[in-house]
Amino acid sequence: MRITLSFCAISLFAATASAAPTTWNLATGYRAESFHTENLAQFAREVDAKTKGGLTIQLHPNNSLIKLGDMLVAVERGRVQAGESILSGISKELPIAGVDSIPFVVDNYADAQRLWRLQRPVLERQLAARGLVLLYAVPWPPQGLYSSRPIRGAADFKGTRMRTYNAATVRIAEMLGASPVDVPMPQVGAAFAQRRIDNMITSAVTGVENQVWNHLHYYYELNAWFPKNMVYVNAGAWQQLRLDERAAVQSAAQAAEARGWSRSEELAREAAARLRAQGMVVDRVPEDFERHLKRLGERFTREWIHQVGHQANDVFIPYFTEPRLTARAP
Repeated sequence: MRITLSFCAISLFAATASAAPTTWNLATGYRAESFHTENLAQFAREVDAKTKGGLTIQLHPNNSLIKLGDMLVAVERGRVQAGESILSGISKELPIAGVDSIPFVVDNYADAQRLWRLQRPVLERQLAARGLVLLYAVPWPPQGLYSSRPIRGAADFKGTRMRTYNAATVRIAEMLGASPVDVPMPQVGAAFAQRRIDNMITSAVTGVENQVWNHLHYYYELNAWFPKNMVYVNAGAWQQLRLDERAAVQSAAQAAEARGWSRSEELAREAAARLRAQGMVVDRVPEDFERHLKRLGERFTREWIHQVGHQANDVFIPYFTEPRLTARAP
């Protein structure tokens, strides 16, 4: 009888221990006020509700726990259970993540979602090989063109100076005949005021945050690329969850992805309206110039496929052969 009672006590202790709440630390390099971070906070609340407190996610924004550049390795090594990275920032470690930074391929949010649908399974395989599990991804508002003068075609860039911040923007400037000038975003206002730069590619939201209307008059909605942030978790931490808890996290992740894409598009519209309200001309570039940019995009794509190899074909062969939207984005 004593043995039976002892066994029951051990079994009860094991069952209680297995039901103990789990806590994840989720780190991001972005500010708490960023719409990505706000989305993460809602995701964490929904996970807590769906698991009835079985999984609590503690959010650490603004590089407070892990620096953005260290995030992938930190999650991979289990220093933190989950993290958020911008895909273009980890393309050296995960080549397929570089799809996000190829310019002039995607024209609108619908095509950006289609590209993500094709990119996701390839990215998931690369993450799995590093012991990581993808939860969801959400784009920043797309990149547009700011200019101090009207732009009708590539010839209008001759002799101008374009603000650049990575290898891709340097190449775009050179292909368009502009001189690349490396300027950090906090210094952009002064650079325009001092006429050290004449144009730049960044989002409407970034333009609003930096009040570029004090120095610029034109914003063109190129939708040059849609950079995405990815949220992911250490595979060991994932495996420790019960099956019902994993299902709850996946459900909350799907909701966060849908909500994030919708909010990104909403912010893009709001920012463009704010630029107009401040007296800026907000427009699309002429169709001839848009076709020229698409040809540049095809060139960037060929170079990227050559660099990445056959995995790139898993994304781009269906992307360019499936039916797509042909109308110009508003």
